[in-house]
Amino acid sequence: MYRVILFILLTIIAFMSPAQDTTKIIVPAKIIDGDTIALIDIYPAIVFPTVAFSTKRATVRYDRLVYNVKKVYPYAKLAGKKLREFKSVLDTLKSEKEQKRFIKSAEKQLEAQFGNEIKDLSFNQGKILIKLIYRETGNSTFDIVKELRGSFNAFIWQTLARIFGYDLKTNYDPAGTDQAIEQIVLMIDAGAI
Repeated sequence: MYRVILFILLTIIAFMSPAQDTTKIIVPAKIIDGDTIALIDIYPAIVFPTVAFSTKRATVRYDRLVYNVKKVYPYAKLAGKKLREFKSVLDTLKSEKEQKRFIKSAEKQLEAQFGNEIKDLSFNQGKILIKLIYRETGNSTFDIVKELRGSFNAFIWQTLARIFGYDLKTNYDPAGTDQAIEQIVLMIDAGAI
């Protein structure tokens, strides 16, 4: 439907007399049975519903959630990117000793670069970050630690996290409990917020 409307608009613009408009639009085309058809890619547009809340408190909570997601989402994207990079390098290393040395150096590098920023996150931002890391990587943070550092370290970190109220085994459910977070992430990706 959108392609038809866009084609009609482009056709009207193309056949306007030069006295009305001298703008030319050049688009790729394909000839089918003697007719020239414009080839225009139209990307899907996501329409977000207007969020209406019944109370001022609900509005404030949603605004706080938007703020928190916007703050931690870049870290989650970076974590997914870095994890893919690290896995590709780890696949090329042959010995377990080289792999451990690489992981330790990568950990020190990340600590130096982002340690203070991550430490300054609030409790809720930390919980959201754990969920968004799952969204970006497809694995829980517990599974990532277990894969990179071993079962014992994963157990220790999970125990420590549980003491402070976190759960490294938290999953991400975009259609259920994390629907609001998913909508905010999609709006961020679409440039709507």
